[in-house]
Amino acid sequence: MQEKSVSEAIDFRRSVRVYDPEKTIDQKKVKKCIIQATLSPSSSNMQLWEFHHIISKYEKGKIVKSCFNQPAAKTAEQIVIVVVRKDLWRKRLDSNVTNIKSSLSKIENLDPNLKKKSLRYYNKLVPLLYSDFFGLTSFIKKIYTKVVGLYKPIYREVGSCDLRVVSHKSAALAAQSFMVSMAGIGYDTCPMEGFDSNRIKKDLDLPSKVEISMVIGCGIRKEEGVYGKRFRIPTNEIYYSR
Repeated sequence: MQEKSVSEAIDFRRSVRVYDPEKTIDQKKVKKCIIQATLSPSSSNMQLWEFHHIISKYEKGKIVKSCFNQPAAKTAEQIVIVVVRKDLWRKRLDSNVTNIKSSLSKIENLDPNLKKKSLRYYNKLVPLLYSDFFGLTSFIKKIYTKVVGLYKPIYREVGSCDLRVVSHKSAALAAQSFMVSMAGIGYDTCPMEGFDSNRIKKDLDLPSKVEISMVIGCGIRKEEGVYGKRFRIPTNEIYYSR
């Protein structure tokens, strides 16, 4: 099958809720699409995500049950679960610092201030954003931004709930990249939010503080698996140029 262009892949992608059991998808190709998804942008390049590729029938059976046996999960040949790992921010921060030290040291005639600024960002600002002490730190940061924001523009999404949203946005960007990559090779997907998150975390043996962004069913569509023609709100209701 010839690979599609990005525009063709976006147009091809639909939320498929019934998959054809007679048609299979290649595990290695799905894994490649997951790897492509990791090239997606993420806030501060923190990459606070994980992708759990469910292949075995036994593991899939547990996930299907946690997804209320809905057809998009039950008929899927494989399942990909996008997990938000905000709890790993220190580890991912250290990886970024190591990368900066390594990559910038190889650039000749580099402005020495650039490396200092980059390291200062990750060593001081990022820990300030992500650290929290029983909600007290978040409260102080919120008060600070409100006061300073009276006099000048300031970044206001500094609370623990804000960082949770930021982490989910990054994971969702990666999930969309994965689904477009799958569409590019003619594979179908369906992102699901209907699931028991606690049970899925238990199924995957994940810490309780971890969050599930979405569960994505994967396979080849049956004709009845696409529920009608695509519907979108008229452009004049959602597009504004200024």
